[in-house]
Amino acid sequence: MKQAKRMRTQPAFDRPAQIAVSLRHAMPVARVELTHRSPWELLVATILSAQCTDQRVNQVTPTLFEQYPTPQAMTKAMPTKLEALIRSTGFYKSKAKNLIGCAQAITAQFKGQVPDTMEKLTSLPGVGRKTANVLLGVVFRKPSIVVDTHVRRVATRLALTHSRDPEQIERDLQSMYPQAQWTDVSQRLLLHGRYVCLARKPRCSVCPIYDVCEWEGKLQND
Repeated sequence: MKQAKRMRTQPAFDRPAQIAVSLRHAMPVARVELTHRSPWELLVATILSAQCTDQRVNQVTPTLFEQYPTPQAMTKAMPTKLEALIRSTGFYKSKAKNLIGCAQAITAQFKGQVPDTMEKLTSLPGVGRKTANVLLGVVFRKPSIVVDTHVRRVATRLALTHSRDPEQIERDLQSMYPQAQWTDVSQRLLLHGRYVCLARKPRCSVCPIYDVCEWEGKLQND
């Protein structure tokens, strides 16, 4: 009795994986664009980057880090002087308060060292999951997915998520990619949103993932 021929099945097309591959080819190196030399400097810069461009933050931080190079130094900062230094980043009063609060907590609770867990980082004033994930992925080399306004926009347009909630988007992306890829994938999505998949006028003509993008709005940009 002849055996029935075994049907060969083609592997299903994996859009998330193809997106990651294409973005990696377009951006072989994807680094955070906030200038820093230590976990403390990246923490400060990331707090300042809220509602502000990285470029503006990088203009402010050289003088700031010269005067407050450590959490211990920041605990002694006069609020009015600190506010003046960071005024151009916006929301400078609340940012100054959070920076001093972070410095005090790090000095008192963590022996002057920026902590390296989500729980401990988010216990610091002004530090949410986004900021914590930046620190975890960049300086502590722990798999993390940063969800900022760029990642949310790109992930939504690519149908990688159907949520507007940052924590749910984080979970959705985590479910699609191996842990080892989390940090790089989210950084590339962020940079793609910052320079190509713009909010008001996406640069679809130079998009490296145009062919796998199912966003209806892209047809308006051809």
